[in-house]
Amino acid sequence: MRFDRRAFAVALAAICAFIDLYATQALLPLLAREFQATPAQVSRTISATTFAVALIAPFTGVVADVLGRKRVIVAAMFALVVPTAMVSFAGSLDAIVFWRFVQGLMLPPIFAVTIAYVGEEWPEEATSMTGIYVAASGVGGFLSRFVSGLLAEHFGWRATFLGLAAITLACAAGAALMMPRERRFRRSASIAASFGMMAAHLADPALLATFGVGFGVLFSFVAVFTYVNFVLAAPPYSLSTASLGTIFVVYLAGVAITPLSGRLVERFGRRLLVAFACLVWLAGLAITLVHSLAAILLGLTLCVACGFLCQSCATSYVAVNVRQGRSSAVGLYVTIYYIGGGAGALIPGYAFGTAGWPGCVACVAVVVALLTLLAQSFWRDRPA
Repeated sequence: MRFDRRAFAVALAAICAFIDLYATQALLPLLAREFQATPAQVSRTISATTFAVALIAPFTGVVADVLGRKRVIVAAMFALVVPTAMVSFAGSLDAIVFWRFVQGLMLPPIFAVTIAYVGEEWPEEATSMTGIYVAASGVGGFLSRFVSGLLAEHFGWRATFLGLAAITLACAAGAALMMPRERRFRRSASIAASFGMMAAHLADPALLATFGVGFGVLFSFVAVFTYVNFVLAAPPYSLSTASLGTIFVVYLAGVAITPLSGRLVERFGRRLLVAFACLVWLAGLAITLVHSLAAILLGLTLCVACGFLCQSCATSYVAVNVRQGRSSAVGLYVTIYYIGGGAGALIPGYAFGTAGWPGCVACVAVVVALLTLLAQSFWRDRPA
């Protein structure tokens, strides 16, 4: 597969979206101290963004089926710069939550439409190209936590968001220059017709199961990487904000393994691959219970690698199997996916408050087991 400028533009779009999405995750203990808030309260800076994504995603898909791909993607990337910069001027935790919500409204036109763009422009290599997209999202996810932690440690959390706004602007300019207009896009006759396609997607049991897999993947990711910060910021680890950002280097495990997902799916099939990945994922969760920083990092690495494999399998299932109204299908997937992320920021907080880190791990383990059951029960392996 030739990595041309289109693939580079797709990677820029993924990085742009994900570098802003989880920007407060490494800052949660710092924000909790500054605003005298509980872990559950500061976790709203994550859940507000993910719920905003879920709110707007299906409508984004419908509009993109009518307007086209590039103009929607690039316009949203430039628009994202404004709320990202405004977070730095927030005077209260509620103000941060508000601007994080506005950020979330800008994100679905980037990543939901980009997945549809990939499925149309590379139909013969949709699984592999989706792997590149997911890998780039992993780079963005890592940079989100790493850059925010590093900047906050040296310049304060307000400067962090000005820096992220500058990176977002650079990614938007790069995508505008590098991403060609669609060659295979077929405009939907009307928004009403696109909504009709959405209703057809909701009648497909395999697609509904795929949406459930996406819910479980992001629920688990957000839960683990939100509340592990409070574990590592407390004794005996007492990690600084910059160190908390650095531990997200484990995200690079997902970046490394995801480009292989296309070949792994072709060899083993999605169902078997997801079953194996989830078993290892559960093992990784168990390892994080060991009272050792090295063990926790190992467990997190396994969770990341397996979660990215499951995410790549689910997103490529949509890209490969949906023939009409692909943007609306991806929009629905993204909606359920980020509802899962919002739930993952909130629900495990009660388990964490009651039973600490073991309670959070138990909550996530149940969700991972359920997403495995969905994939095994409803997916039917087809040629990638």
